[in-house]
Amino acid sequence: MVANEYSNKTIKQNLIDGLSKKEFILSKVYMVVVFSFISTLFIFVLSLILGFAFSSFTESYIVFSDLEYLFAFFIKLLGFFSFCLFAGMLIKRSAFALGFLLVWYMFEGLIRIVLNVVESTKEYADTITQFLPLNSMSNLIKQPFSRLGAVKEVASQVGEQFDFDYAVHWYDVIIVLAWSSLFIFLSYRLLLKRDL
Repeated sequence: MVANEYSNKTIKQNLIDGLSKKEFILSKVYMVVVFSFISTLFIFVLSLILGFAFSSFTESYIVFSDLEYLFAFFIKLLGFFSFCLFAGMLIKRSAFALGFLLVWYMFEGLIRIVLNVVESTKEYADTITQFLPLNSMSNLIKQPFSRLGAVKEVASQVGEQFDFDYAVHWYDVIIVLAWSSLFIFLSYRLLLKRDL
């Protein structure tokens, strides 16, 4: 979204043509929101089509149950795209920005491992790492595949039981929205301080 603006020098041309830096970053934020909304709408429509095609339940209260997961998916995409916006503004090259996201993902995993070794309790590591950006985004929708009936059936046949908390919690939403706001603010500050 942004890294090509630097590579092709279109950001400089847009600013020369009269677009302010605030308007530029707002256009990118609008694009983040539109991409998140379109992706969420696509998943909703696709789920409806597949649900009506392969499910015997067609009652509206069943079809439209658990819609909070769509909201969580939208917030998750909003946070991730904001993080990508910040990475693109920080690095200015798309391949390196993607590499930065991969390195950050490994960094968060390393923090979890270190916390598990130091404290030797999973709960302590979960409490600390829930505030990290990528981990907070993944906490919005936990263990989606273990909710499938086929997975539960196979697990029960081998003697396993899933007792995960699948709910979308308000504090996870607030953490991701806080990270999204921070990434957008930092992107704007980078754009203001950078000499183009």
